[in-house]
Amino acid sequence: MISLQSTVCETSANTPAQTNAADGVSATKEIRYEGEGTRTNPYIVDWDRNDPENPYNWSKARRWLITVQLAVSTWTVSFGSSAYSGGLKSTERVFHVSEEVAVLGISLYVLGFGLGPLVFAPLGEMYGRRHIFIVTMSVYTLFHLGGALGQNIATLLSTRFLAGVFGSSPLTNAGGAIADIWNPRERGVATSLYATAPWLGPVIGPIVGGFVSQNPRLGWRFSFWIMMIVSGVSLVFGTLVTPETYAPVLLRRRARALQKKSCGTIYYVSKYEINHSASLLAKLQINFSRPFLFLFTEPIVTLLSIYVCIAYSILYAFFAAYPIVFQQDRHFTPGTGGLAFLGVGVGNIIGTCLTPIQNRLYWRAMDRSPSGRAPPEARLYLMMGIAALLPISLFWFAWTSEPPVPWIVPVIAGAPFGCATAQIMLGVTAYLMDSYHIYFASAIAATVVLRSIGAFAFPLFCPTMYRNLGDQWACSIFAFLGLACTPLPYFFYKYGPWIRSKSAYAYKDDVLSQQDSAISRSNTLAEKDEKTKEEA
Repeated sequence: MISLQSTVCETSANTPAQTNAADGVSATKEIRYEGEGTRTNPYIVDWDRNDPENPYNWSKARRWLITVQLAVSTWTVSFGSSAYSGGLKSTERVFHVSEEVAVLGISLYVLGFGLGPLVFAPLGEMYGRRHIFIVTMSVYTLFHLGGALGQNIATLLSTRFLAGVFGSSPLTNAGGAIADIWNPRERGVATSLYATAPWLGPVIGPIVGGFVSQNPRLGWRFSFWIMMIVSGVSLVFGTLVTPETYAPVLLRRRARALQKKSCGTIYYVSKYEINHSASLLAKLQINFSRPFLFLFTEPIVTLLSIYVCIAYSILYAFFAAYPIVFQQDRHFTPGTGGLAFLGVGVGNIIGTCLTPIQNRLYWRAMDRSPSGRAPPEARLYLMMGIAALLPISLFWFAWTSEPPVPWIVPVIAGAPFGCATAQIMLGVTAYLMDSYHIYFASAIAATVVLRSIGAFAFPLFCPTMYRNLGDQWACSIFAFLGLACTPLPYFFYKYGPWIRSKSAYAYKDDVLSQQDSAISRSNTLAEKDEKTKEEA
Protein backbone atom coordinates (compact mmCIF):
# COMPACT_ATOMS: atom_id res chain seq x y z
CA MET A 1 0.00 0.00 0.00
CA ILE A 2 1.42 3.40 -1.01
CA SER A 3 1.41 6.25 1.45
CA LEU A 4 1.24 9.44 -0.55
CA GLN A 5 0.84 11.78 2.38
CA SER A 6 4.46 12.94 2.31
CA THR A 7 5.79 15.53 -0.13
CA VAL A 8 8.50 13.34 -1.67
CA CYS A 9 8.01 10.95 -4.54
CA GLU A 10 7.18 7.40 -3.51
CA THR A 11 7.36 4.48 -5.89
CA SER A 12 7.66 1.36 -3.78
CA ALA A 13 4.11 0.20 -3.62
CA ASN A 14 1.61 -2.25 -4.95
CA THR A 15 -1.59 -0.26 -4.48
CA PRO A 16 -2.21 3.50 -4.48
CA ALA A 17 -3.65 5.69 -1.79
CA GLN A 18 -5.27 9.05 -2.09
CA THR A 19 -3.13 12.18 -2.08
CA ASN A 20 -3.31 14.90 0.50
CA ALA A 21 -6.01 17.55 0.63
CA ALA A 22 -3.83 20.09 -1.15
CA ASP A 23 -3.92 17.85 -4.21
CA GLY A 24 -7.68 17.76 -4.07
CA VAL A 25 -7.92 14.30 -2.50
CA SER A 26 -8.44 13.21 1.07
CA ALA A 27 -5.35 12.03 2.92
CA THR A 28 -7.11 10.21 5.69
CA LYS A 29 -8.19 7.09 3.87
CA GLU A 30 -6.49 4.70 1.50
CA ILE A 31 -8.30 3.39 -1.55
CA ARG A 32 -7.48 0.29 -3.52
CA TYR A 33 -7.78 0.83 -7.25
CA GLU A 34 -7.95 -1.84 -9.92
CA GLY A 35 -4.88 -2.22 -12.13
CA GLU A 36 -1.15 -2.58 -11.71
CA GLY A 37 0.06 1.01 -11.99
CA THR A 38 1.98 0.42 -15.21
CA ARG A 39 1.75 2.34 -18.47
CA THR A 40 -0.13 -0.51 -20.14
CA ASN A 41 -2.25 -1.36 -17.11
CA PRO A 42 -2.64 1.80 -15.00
CA TYR A 43 -4.59 2.07 -11.80
CA ILE A 44 -8.22 2.89 -12.58
CA VAL A 45 -9.30 5.81 -10.42
CA ASP A 46 -12.92 5.68 -9.25
CA TRP A 47 -14.94 6.95 -6.31
CA ASP A 48 -14.70 5.03 -3.09
CA ARG A 49 -17.88 4.22 -1.23
CA ASN A 50 -18.85 7.31 0.82
CA ASP A 51 -16.00 9.24 -0.80
CA PRO A 52 -16.24 12.80 0.61
CA GLU A 53 -15.15 14.29 -2.72
CA ASN A 54 -17.90 12.59 -4.68
CA PRO A 55 -20.46 15.39 -5.28
CA TYR A 56 -23.25 12.96 -4.36
CA ASN A 57 -21.76 12.78 -0.85
CA TRP A 58 -21.50 16.51 -0.21
CA SER A 59 -23.71 17.85 2.56
CA LYS A 60 -27.28 18.64 1.63
CA ALA A 61 -26.87 22.26 2.72
CA ARG A 62 -23.96 22.67 0.33
CA ARG A 63 -25.80 20.98 -2.55
CA TRP A 64 -28.89 23.11 -2.02
CA LEU A 65 -26.81 26.29 -2.02
CA ILE A 66 -25.22 25.20 -5.29
CA THR A 67 -28.66 24.37 -6.70
CA VAL A 68 -29.98 27.82 -5.83
CA GLN A 69 -26.97 29.40 -7.53
CA LEU A 70 -27.49 27.32 -10.67
CA ALA A 71 -31.17 28.30 -10.78
CA VAL A 72 -30.30 31.97 -10.26
CA SER A 73 -27.79 31.94 -13.12
CA THR A 74 -30.33 30.31 -15.43
CA TRP A 75 -33.01 32.79 -14.38
CA THR A 76 -30.59 35.68 -14.96
CA VAL A 77 -29.95 34.94 -18.63
CA SER A 78 -33.62 34.17 -19.34
CA PHE A 79 -34.63 37.43 -17.63
CA GLY A 80 -32.27 39.27 -19.96
CA SER A 81 -34.05 37.82 -22.97
CA SER A 82 -37.36 39.55 -22.23
CA ALA A 83 -36.52 42.63 -20.13
CA TYR A 84 -35.66 44.23 -23.48
CA SER A 85 -39.26 43.82 -24.68
CA GLY A 86 -40.58 46.49 -22.31
CA GLY A 87 -38.77 49.14 -24.36
CA LEU A 88 -39.74 47.99 -27.87
CA LYS A 89 -41.67 51.15 -28.69
CA SER A 90 -38.81 53.32 -27.43
CA THR A 91 -36.34 51.34 -29.55
CA GLU A 92 -38.50 51.90 -32.64
CA ARG A 93 -38.73 55.62 -31.93
CA VAL A 94 -35.08 56.29 -31.01
CA PHE A 95 -33.52 54.32 -33.88
CA HIS A 96 -36.32 54.94 -36.43
CA VAL A 97 -36.88 51.26 -37.18
CA SER A 98 -39.94 49.09 -37.75
CA GLU A 99 -41.54 46.82 -35.17
CA GLU A 100 -40.06 43.75 -36.89
CA VAL A 101 -36.52 45.18 -36.64
CA ALA A 102 -36.98 46.14 -32.99
CA VAL A 103 -38.22 42.62 -32.18
CA LEU A 104 -34.91 41.29 -33.54
CA GLY A 105 -33.41 42.30 -30.20
CA ILE A 106 -35.39 39.43 -28.67
CA SER A 107 -35.04 36.99 -31.56
CA LEU A 108 -31.28 37.34 -31.99
CA TYR A 109 -30.74 36.95 -28.26
CA VAL A 110 -32.58 33.62 -28.14
CA LEU A 111 -30.91 32.55 -31.40
CA GLY A 112 -27.65 32.94 -29.47
CA PHE A 113 -29.14 30.59 -26.88
CA GLY A 114 -29.27 27.96 -29.62
CA LEU A 115 -25.73 28.44 -30.92
CA GLY A 116 -23.83 28.78 -27.64
CA PRO A 117 -24.66 25.30 -26.28
CA LEU A 118 -23.09 23.69 -29.35
CA VAL A 119 -19.76 24.89 -27.99
CA PHE A 120 -20.25 25.30 -24.25
CA ALA A 121 -22.00 21.99 -23.53
CA PRO A 122 -19.21 19.88 -25.07
CA LEU A 123 -16.52 22.09 -23.51
CA GLY A 124 -18.22 21.66 -20.14
CA GLU A 125 -18.08 17.87 -20.57
CA MET A 126 -14.40 18.06 -21.56
CA TYR A 127 -12.99 20.66 -19.16
CA GLY A 128 -15.60 21.00 -16.43
CA ARG A 129 -18.61 23.16 -15.68
CA ARG A 130 -17.00 25.79 -13.44
CA HIS A 131 -14.41 27.25 -15.82
CA ILE A 132 -16.92 27.51 -18.64
CA PHE A 133 -19.42 29.27 -16.37
CA ILE A 134 -16.94 31.88 -15.12
CA VAL A 135 -15.60 32.75 -18.58
CA THR A 136 -18.94 32.89 -20.38
CA MET A 137 -20.81 34.78 -17.66
CA SER A 138 -18.01 37.36 -17.47
CA VAL A 139 -18.27 38.06 -21.20
CA TYR A 140 -22.07 37.96 -21.06
CA THR A 141 -22.16 40.62 -18.35
CA LEU A 142 -20.05 43.02 -20.41
CA PHE A 143 -22.14 42.70 -23.57
CA HIS A 144 -25.05 44.48 -21.87
CA LEU A 145 -23.05 47.67 -22.37
CA GLY A 146 -23.99 47.51 -26.05
CA GLY A 147 -27.62 48.22 -25.23
CA ALA A 148 -26.86 50.65 -22.43
CA LEU A 149 -24.45 52.80 -24.44
CA GLY A 150 -24.88 51.86 -28.13
CA GLN A 151 -25.80 54.71 -30.48
CA ASN A 152 -27.17 52.73 -33.43
CA ILE A 153 -29.37 49.72 -34.06
CA ALA A 154 -26.49 47.61 -35.44
CA THR A 155 -24.59 47.89 -32.14
CA LEU A 156 -27.68 47.08 -30.15
CA LEU A 157 -28.63 43.99 -32.18
CA SER A 158 -25.09 42.58 -32.51
CA THR A 159 -24.39 42.82 -28.78
CA ARG A 160 -27.79 41.30 -28.02
CA PHE A 161 -26.91 38.33 -30.21
CA LEU A 162 -23.48 37.87 -28.60
CA ALA A 163 -24.99 38.24 -25.13
CA GLY A 164 -27.34 35.39 -26.00
CA VAL A 165 -24.47 33.21 -27.22
CA PHE A 166 -22.38 33.62 -24.06
CA GLY A 167 -25.41 33.66 -21.77
CA SER A 168 -26.50 30.25 -23.01
CA SER A 169 -23.92 28.40 -20.92
CA PRO A 170 -26.08 28.03 -17.77
CA LEU A 171 -29.00 26.68 -19.82
CA THR A 172 -27.09 23.44 -20.45
CA ASN A 173 -24.21 23.22 -17.99
CA ALA A 174 -26.35 24.13 -14.97
CA GLY A 175 -28.60 21.16 -15.72
CA GLY A 176 -25.56 18.94 -15.99
CA ALA A 177 -24.35 20.19 -12.61
CA ILE A 178 -27.74 19.34 -11.05
CA ALA A 179 -27.29 15.76 -12.30
CA ASP A 180 -23.73 15.80 -10.91
CA ILE A 181 -24.71 16.51 -7.31
CA TRP A 182 -28.16 14.88 -6.87
CA ASN A 183 -28.86 11.19 -7.32
CA PRO A 184 -32.05 10.18 -9.19
CA ARG A 185 -34.14 9.79 -6.03
CA GLU A 186 -33.25 13.23 -4.68
CA ARG A 187 -33.07 15.39 -7.76
CA GLY A 188 -36.81 16.01 -8.36
CA VAL A 189 -37.20 19.35 -6.56
CA ALA A 190 -33.70 20.48 -7.53
CA THR A 191 -34.50 19.82 -11.18
CA SER A 192 -37.73 21.79 -10.86
CA LEU A 193 -35.87 24.90 -9.70
CA TYR A 194 -33.44 24.70 -12.61
CA ALA A 195 -36.05 23.82 -15.24
CA THR A 196 -38.56 26.50 -14.21
CA ALA A 197 -36.06 29.36 -14.34
CA PRO A 198 -35.97 29.61 -18.18
CA TRP A 199 -39.75 30.11 -18.10
CA LEU A 200 -40.09 32.34 -15.06
CA GLY A 201 -37.28 34.71 -16.10
CA PRO A 202 -38.99 35.77 -19.35
CA VAL A 203 -42.22 36.41 -17.41
CA ILE A 204 -40.57 38.85 -14.98
CA GLY A 205 -38.57 40.61 -17.71
CA PRO A 206 -41.44 42.43 -19.48
CA ILE A 207 -42.81 43.69 -16.14
CA VAL A 208 -39.49 45.22 -15.11
CA GLY A 209 -38.68 46.47 -18.60
CA GLY A 210 -42.15 47.96 -19.08
CA PHE A 211 -42.15 50.06 -15.91
CA VAL A 212 -38.53 51.14 -16.41
CA SER A 213 -39.09 52.25 -20.02
CA GLN A 214 -42.17 54.34 -19.18
CA ASN A 215 -40.37 56.12 -16.33
CA PRO A 216 -38.98 59.37 -17.80
CA ARG A 217 -36.22 59.57 -15.19
CA LEU A 218 -34.91 56.09 -16.06
CA GLY A 219 -35.69 55.43 -19.71
CA TRP A 220 -35.52 52.25 -21.74
CA ARG A 221 -31.69 52.04 -21.59
CA PHE A 222 -31.78 51.58 -17.84
CA SER A 223 -33.14 48.06 -18.42
CA PHE A 224 -29.71 47.12 -19.76
CA TRP A 225 -28.01 48.46 -16.63
CA ILE A 226 -30.37 46.32 -14.55
CA MET A 227 -29.49 43.26 -16.67
CA MET A 228 -25.79 44.01 -16.21
CA ILE A 229 -26.12 44.38 -12.43
CA VAL A 230 -28.11 41.15 -12.12
CA SER A 231 -25.58 39.33 -14.31
CA GLY A 232 -22.66 40.61 -12.24
CA VAL A 233 -24.27 39.48 -9.00
CA SER A 234 -24.96 36.05 -10.51
CA LEU A 235 -21.33 35.79 -11.67
CA VAL A 236 -19.93 36.61 -8.22
CA PHE A 237 -22.42 34.28 -6.54
CA GLY A 238 -21.45 31.39 -8.83
CA THR A 239 -17.72 32.02 -8.48
CA LEU A 240 -17.90 31.95 -4.70
CA VAL A 241 -20.41 29.13 -4.22
CA THR A 242 -20.13 26.49 -6.95
CA PRO A 243 -16.99 24.35 -7.33
CA GLU A 244 -16.35 21.87 -10.11
CA THR A 245 -19.02 19.16 -10.00
CA TYR A 246 -18.42 17.02 -13.10
CA ALA A 247 -17.26 13.55 -11.99
CA PRO A 248 -15.08 12.77 -15.07
CA VAL A 249 -13.15 16.01 -14.53
CA LEU A 250 -12.79 15.46 -10.77
CA LEU A 251 -11.54 11.90 -11.23
CA ARG A 252 -9.18 13.01 -13.99
CA ARG A 253 -7.70 15.59 -11.61
CA ARG A 254 -7.35 12.94 -8.92
CA ALA A 255 -5.57 10.59 -11.32
CA ARG A 256 -3.15 13.32 -12.38
CA ALA A 257 -2.51 14.34 -8.78
CA LEU A 258 -1.72 10.73 -7.81
CA GLN A 259 0.59 10.26 -10.79
CA LYS A 260 2.35 13.56 -10.09
CA LYS A 261 2.81 12.51 -6.47
CA SER A 262 4.70 9.44 -7.65
CA CYS A 263 6.84 11.60 -9.98
CA GLY A 264 5.33 9.80 -12.93
CA THR A 265 6.57 6.36 -11.95
CA ILE A 266 3.09 5.01 -11.20
CA TYR A 267 0.34 5.43 -13.78
CA TYR A 268 -3.29 6.31 -13.10
CA VAL A 269 -6.27 6.88 -15.32
CA SER A 270 -9.83 7.98 -14.58
CA LYS A 271 -12.43 5.29 -15.17
CA TYR A 272 -14.03 7.63 -17.71
CA GLU A 273 -10.84 7.80 -19.79
CA ILE A 274 -10.08 4.12 -20.15
CA ASN A 275 -9.32 3.42 -23.82
CA HIS A 276 -9.90 7.09 -24.62
CA SER A 277 -6.65 7.91 -26.39
CA ALA A 278 -8.10 10.20 -29.06
CA SER A 279 -6.32 13.44 -29.87
CA LEU A 280 -7.64 16.77 -28.67
CA LEU A 281 -8.95 17.56 -32.16
CA ALA A 282 -10.74 14.23 -32.33
CA LYS A 283 -12.27 14.82 -28.89
CA LEU A 284 -13.45 18.26 -29.96
CA GLN A 285 -15.05 16.84 -33.09
CA ILE A 286 -16.82 14.13 -31.11
CA ASN A 287 -18.08 16.46 -28.39
CA PHE A 288 -19.09 19.31 -30.70
CA SER A 289 -21.03 16.97 -32.96
CA ARG A 290 -22.82 15.12 -30.13
CA PRO A 291 -25.72 17.60 -29.68
CA PHE A 292 -26.46 17.32 -33.42
CA LEU A 293 -25.99 13.57 -33.25
CA PHE A 294 -28.53 13.37 -30.45
CA LEU A 295 -30.93 15.72 -32.22
CA PHE A 296 -30.99 13.70 -35.44
CA THR A 297 -30.38 10.11 -34.29
CA GLU A 298 -32.00 9.87 -30.84
CA PRO A 299 -35.82 9.76 -31.22
CA ILE A 300 -36.31 10.68 -27.56
CA VAL A 301 -34.25 13.85 -27.95
CA THR A 302 -35.71 14.69 -31.36
CA LEU A 303 -39.40 14.47 -30.45
CA LEU A 304 -39.09 16.01 -27.00
CA SER A 305 -36.99 18.83 -28.47
CA ILE A 306 -39.85 19.57 -30.88
CA TYR A 307 -42.31 19.58 -27.97
CA VAL A 308 -40.22 21.96 -25.89
CA CYS A 309 -39.53 24.07 -28.98
CA ILE A 310 -43.23 24.64 -29.60
CA ALA A 311 -44.04 25.50 -25.98
CA TYR A 312 -40.99 27.76 -25.58
CA SER A 313 -41.53 29.48 -28.93
CA ILE A 314 -45.14 30.28 -28.08
CA LEU A 315 -43.95 31.91 -24.85
CA TYR A 316 -41.60 34.16 -26.84
CA ALA A 317 -44.31 34.81 -29.44
CA PHE A 318 -46.33 36.24 -26.56
CA PHE A 319 -43.71 38.98 -26.14
CA ALA A 320 -44.91 40.29 -29.50
CA ALA A 321 -48.57 39.20 -29.08
CA TYR A 322 -49.25 40.58 -25.59
CA PRO A 323 -48.43 44.20 -26.61
CA ILE A 324 -50.90 43.79 -29.48
CA VAL A 325 -53.64 42.29 -27.31
CA PHE A 326 -53.24 44.47 -24.24
CA GLN A 327 -51.47 47.68 -25.29
CA GLN A 328 -52.76 48.14 -28.83
CA ASP A 329 -56.29 46.71 -28.48
CA ARG A 330 -56.95 47.49 -24.79
CA HIS A 331 -54.72 50.62 -24.48
CA PHE A 332 -52.59 49.41 -21.55
CA THR A 333 -49.36 51.26 -20.77
CA PRO A 334 -46.05 49.32 -21.21
CA GLY A 335 -45.87 48.76 -17.45
CA THR A 336 -49.41 47.51 -16.99
CA GLY A 337 -49.08 45.56 -20.24
CA GLY A 338 -46.15 43.75 -18.70
CA LEU A 339 -48.29 42.91 -15.68
CA ALA A 340 -50.47 40.80 -17.99
CA PHE A 341 -47.66 38.23 -17.87
CA LEU A 342 -48.40 37.65 -14.20
CA GLY A 343 -50.94 35.02 -15.19
CA VAL A 344 -48.18 33.02 -16.89
CA GLY A 345 -45.87 33.60 -13.91
CA VAL A 346 -48.43 32.39 -11.37
CA GLY A 347 -49.02 29.30 -13.51
CA ASN A 348 -45.28 28.62 -13.58
CA ILE A 349 -45.12 28.79 -9.81
CA ILE A 350 -48.12 26.47 -9.47
CA GLY A 351 -46.54 24.01 -11.91
CA THR A 352 -43.31 24.04 -9.93
CA CYS A 353 -45.15 23.55 -6.63
CA LEU A 354 -46.72 20.37 -8.03
CA THR A 355 -43.28 18.75 -8.19
CA PRO A 356 -43.64 16.93 -4.83
CA ILE A 357 -46.58 15.00 -6.32
CA GLN A 358 -44.36 13.81 -9.16
CA ASN A 359 -41.63 12.96 -6.67
CA ARG A 360 -43.95 10.70 -4.68
CA LEU A 361 -45.05 8.92 -7.84
CA TYR A 362 -41.41 8.47 -8.80
CA TRP A 363 -40.48 7.11 -5.37
CA ARG A 364 -43.29 4.58 -5.59
CA ALA A 365 -41.89 3.45 -8.93
CA MET A 366 -38.48 3.06 -7.26
CA ASP A 367 -40.00 0.98 -4.47
CA ARG A 368 -41.67 -1.30 -7.03
CA SER A 369 -38.46 -1.77 -8.99
CA PRO A 370 -36.43 -4.91 -8.11
CA SER A 371 -33.22 -2.96 -8.78
CA GLY A 372 -34.27 0.01 -6.65
CA ARG A 373 -33.92 2.32 -9.65
CA ALA A 374 -37.07 3.54 -11.35
CA PRO A 375 -37.10 3.67 -15.16
CA PRO A 376 -36.76 7.17 -16.64
CA GLU A 377 -40.39 6.95 -17.81
CA ALA A 378 -41.45 7.34 -14.18
CA ARG A 379 -40.56 11.02 -14.59
CA LEU A 380 -43.49 11.49 -17.00
CA TYR A 381 -46.49 10.84 -14.72
CA LEU A 382 -47.41 14.44 -13.92
CA MET A 383 -46.44 15.64 -17.37
CA MET A 384 -48.97 13.22 -18.87
CA GLY A 385 -51.70 14.54 -16.58
CA ILE A 386 -51.05 18.22 -17.29
CA ALA A 387 -50.00 18.22 -20.97
CA ALA A 388 -53.57 18.89 -22.16
CA LEU A 389 -53.55 22.24 -20.34
CA LEU A 390 -51.26 23.69 -23.01
CA PRO A 391 -53.73 23.63 -25.93
CA ILE A 392 -56.68 24.34 -23.61
CA SER A 393 -55.05 27.51 -22.28
CA LEU A 394 -54.12 28.69 -25.78
CA PHE A 395 -57.65 28.23 -27.15
CA TRP A 396 -58.92 30.02 -24.03
CA PHE A 397 -56.58 32.96 -24.60
CA ALA A 398 -57.31 33.06 -28.34
CA TRP A 399 -61.08 33.38 -28.08
CA THR A 400 -61.18 35.77 -25.12
CA SER A 401 -58.37 38.11 -26.19
CA GLU A 402 -60.53 40.79 -27.84
CA PRO A 403 -62.92 43.29 -26.22
CA PRO A 404 -65.64 43.32 -24.97
CA VAL A 405 -64.39 40.27 -23.02
CA PRO A 406 -62.94 41.67 -19.75
CA TRP A 407 -59.14 41.91 -19.72
CA ILE A 408 -58.84 39.64 -16.68
CA VAL A 409 -60.13 36.63 -18.65
CA PRO A 410 -57.18 36.34 -21.09
CA VAL A 411 -54.79 37.19 -18.24
CA ILE A 412 -56.13 34.22 -16.23
CA ALA A 413 -55.72 32.04 -19.34
CA GLY A 414 -51.98 32.49 -18.88
CA ALA A 415 -52.07 30.50 -15.63
CA PRO A 416 -52.79 27.04 -17.13
CA PHE A 417 -50.35 27.90 -19.91
CA GLY A 418 -47.61 28.64 -17.38
CA CYS A 419 -48.46 25.52 -15.35
CA ALA A 420 -48.34 23.32 -18.46
CA THR A 421 -45.06 24.76 -19.77
CA ALA A 422 -43.44 24.40 -16.33
CA GLN A 423 -44.37 20.73 -16.09
CA ILE A 424 -43.44 20.04 -19.71
CA MET A 425 -39.99 21.50 -19.13
CA LEU A 426 -39.63 19.71 -15.79
CA GLY A 427 -40.72 16.37 -17.23
CA VAL A 428 -38.52 16.62 -20.31
CA THR A 429 -35.49 17.76 -18.30
CA ALA A 430 -35.84 15.02 -15.68
CA TYR A 431 -36.51 12.37 -18.34
CA LEU A 432 -33.44 13.33 -20.36
CA MET A 433 -31.36 13.56 -17.17
CA ASP A 434 -32.27 10.01 -16.18
CA SER A 435 -31.99 8.68 -19.73
CA TYR A 436 -28.60 10.16 -20.69
CA HIS A 437 -26.88 10.95 -17.36
CA ILE A 438 -23.25 11.98 -18.16
CA TYR A 439 -24.35 12.96 -21.68
CA PHE A 440 -27.23 15.03 -20.35
CA ALA A 441 -25.57 18.35 -21.21
CA SER A 442 -25.38 17.31 -24.87
CA ALA A 443 -28.95 15.99 -24.83
CA ILE A 444 -30.33 19.18 -23.29
CA ALA A 445 -28.13 21.24 -25.64
CA ALA A 446 -29.98 19.65 -28.55
CA THR A 447 -33.31 20.78 -27.08
CA VAL A 448 -31.93 24.27 -26.42
CA VAL A 449 -30.76 24.55 -30.04
CA LEU A 450 -34.15 23.67 -31.48
CA ARG A 451 -36.23 25.70 -29.03
CA SER A 452 -33.98 28.72 -29.56
CA ILE A 453 -34.43 28.55 -33.32
CA GLY A 454 -38.19 28.46 -32.76
CA ALA A 455 -38.06 31.29 -30.24
CA PHE A 456 -36.01 33.28 -32.77
CA ALA A 457 -38.60 32.86 -35.52
CA PHE A 458 -41.95 33.06 -33.71
CA PRO A 459 -41.71 36.69 -32.46
CA LEU A 460 -40.71 37.81 -35.96
CA PHE A 461 -43.78 36.50 -37.78
CA CYS A 462 -46.17 36.91 -34.84
CA PRO A 463 -47.09 40.58 -35.59
CA THR A 464 -47.79 39.68 -39.23
CA MET A 465 -49.93 36.72 -38.18
CA TYR A 466 -51.98 38.86 -35.83
CA ARG A 467 -52.47 41.54 -38.48
CA ASN A 468 -53.53 39.12 -41.21
CA LEU A 469 -55.47 36.48 -39.23
CA GLY A 470 -56.73 38.46 -36.28
CA ASP A 471 -56.03 37.80 -32.61
CA GLN A 472 -58.29 34.77 -32.33
CA TRP A 473 -57.11 32.66 -35.25
CA ALA A 474 -53.45 33.64 -34.88
CA CYS A 475 -53.32 32.25 -31.36
CA SER A 476 -55.46 29.27 -32.37
CA ILE A 477 -52.64 28.15 -34.68
CA PHE A 478 -50.38 27.97 -31.64
CA ALA A 479 -53.08 25.99 -29.84
CA PHE A 480 -53.28 23.43 -32.65
CA LEU A 481 -49.48 22.98 -32.52
CA GLY A 482 -49.71 22.33 -28.78
CA LEU A 483 -52.57 19.89 -29.33
CA ALA A 484 -50.50 17.89 -31.85
CA CYS A 485 -47.75 17.41 -29.23
CA THR A 486 -50.03 16.39 -26.36
CA PRO A 487 -49.74 12.59 -26.97
CA LEU A 488 -45.92 12.60 -26.77
CA PRO A 489 -45.60 11.95 -22.99
CA TYR A 490 -47.96 8.97 -23.32
CA PHE A 491 -46.00 7.68 -26.32
CA PHE A 492 -42.70 7.71 -24.44
CA TYR A 493 -44.24 6.26 -21.32
CA LYS A 494 -45.28 3.21 -23.36
CA TYR A 495 -42.45 2.90 -25.87
CA GLY A 496 -39.60 4.73 -24.12
CA PRO A 497 -37.93 1.57 -22.70
CA TRP A 498 -37.83 -0.05 -26.12
CA ILE A 499 -36.46 3.11 -27.77
CA ARG A 500 -33.75 3.42 -25.09
CA SER A 501 -32.77 -0.21 -25.59
CA LYS A 502 -31.79 0.66 -29.18
CA SER A 503 -29.74 3.71 -28.22
CA ALA A 504 -25.96 3.76 -27.90
CA TYR A 505 -26.10 6.48 -25.23
CA ALA A 506 -29.31 6.08 -23.25
CA TYR A 507 -29.73 4.20 -19.97
CA LYS A 508 -30.79 0.58 -20.50
CA ASP A 509 -33.19 -1.45 -18.41
CA ASP A 510 -31.27 -4.71 -19.03
CA VAL A 511 -30.43 -5.36 -15.39
CA LEU A 512 -33.95 -4.52 -14.34
CA SER A 513 -35.37 -6.80 -17.04
CA GLN A 514 -33.04 -9.64 -16.06
CA GLN A 515 -34.10 -9.35 -12.43
CA ASP A 516 -37.75 -9.23 -13.40
CA SER A 517 -37.24 -12.33 -15.54
CA ALA A 518 -35.49 -14.12 -12.70
CA ILE A 519 -38.35 -13.29 -10.33
CA SER A 520 -40.85 -14.42 -12.95
CA ARG A 521 -39.02 -17.73 -13.46
CA SER A 522 -38.83 -18.24 -9.71
CA ASN A 523 -42.56 -17.64 -9.35
CA THR A 524 -43.29 -20.03 -12.22
CA LEU A 525 -41.20 -22.80 -10.64
CA ALA A 526 -42.91 -22.23 -7.30
CA GLU A 527 -46.31 -22.52 -8.97
CA LYS A 528 -45.26 -25.78 -10.67
CA ASP A 529 -44.01 -27.24 -7.40
CA GLU A 530 -47.26 -26.29 -5.71
CA LYS A 531 -49.27 -27.87 -8.52
CA THR A 532 -47.20 -31.07 -8.34
CA LYS A 533 -47.81 -31.34 -4.60
CA GLU A 534 -51.55 -30.89 -5.11
CA GLU A 535 -51.63 -33.62 -7.79
CA ALA A 536 -49.66 -35.97 -5.53
